[in-house]
Amino acid sequence: MMSNEKKTVSFRKILVSVTAAVGLVAIAAPAMAAGGAKHPRDGGFSFAGPFGTFDQGQLQRGYKVYREVCASCHGMDMVHFRNLGDKHGPFWNPKYPNPNDNPVVKALAKEIQVGDIDSETGEVLMRDATTADRFPNPYPNPTAAAAANGGAMPPDLSVMAKARHDGANYIYSLLSGYSAPPAGLKMTETQHYNPYMAGDMTPFWTGKGDVPKGGFIAMPPPLSAGQVTYDDGTEATVDQMSKDVAAFIAWTSEPKMVERKQMGFGVIIFLLAFAGVTYASYRRIWKGVAH
Repeated sequence: MMSNEKKTVSFRKILVSVTAAVGLVAIAAPAMAAGGAKHPRDGGFSFAGPFGTFDQGQLQRGYKVYREVCASCHGMDMVHFRNLGDKHGPFWNPKYPNPNDNPVVKALAKEIQVGDIDSETGEVLMRDATTADRFPNPYPNPTAAAAANGGAMPPDLSVMAKARHDGANYIYSLLSGYSAPPAGLKMTETQHYNPYMAGDMTPFWTGKGDVPKGGFIAMPPPLSAGQVTYDDGTEATVDQMSKDVAAFIAWTSEPKMVERKQMGFGVIIFLLAFAGVTYASYRRIWKGVAH
């Protein structure tokens, strides 16, 4: 009897704790709703979904935007030039299984200067990059990067699409979503308003109505219409360049995505076939046996 009473008391304590927790969440919900960012727009990327693949033309355009615009501030320390010629990459060519032999990749690497050490004198020198080199970082160290950007170090973009929720859509929305700050929003000259940037504008809001979505970002709008010239003749609008570079960053973040999807599809087919064989074996073995 005592044991049942103890169980009843324990259950009541658990129920009270759960109710209190739900109440706290309900109270905090309005405050949480006041901040936050707008939900990213859908970029309609070809690689979305379980059977999606990268659009090679888009990846090539995205690399051009990164190289001519983004690379002046953001590095990609985890990417080598040879990766551009990997399977399903921007400049993949089945004729060159080894991307180091890809002439386009070689030419692209040669356009970039990288730092090196003279093997005879030990002096620092600059040379043409090779396929074995990583994408060069625009700054020699993090301190220099922060000092050159008002104290805010530009993040590395190698895996940015994996580091942000809704990866490619977030990057696309952020780059193309800069807008004039709402009247009543207090901000400094080094701050830029973006509705897709995570943040809480409540402390800086003096206007009427609801607190605007979004946050402050140190990076000014990086793209402007016609900023790059696409080799395939595509019009370089801000929206187009944002989509293309977002797709490129999605590829650098997960270059083996297509292979992973293909392998997963094969595994599912195998498991379905195995399940069918197992069931057929079960029916055959236990046929006529009462159980």
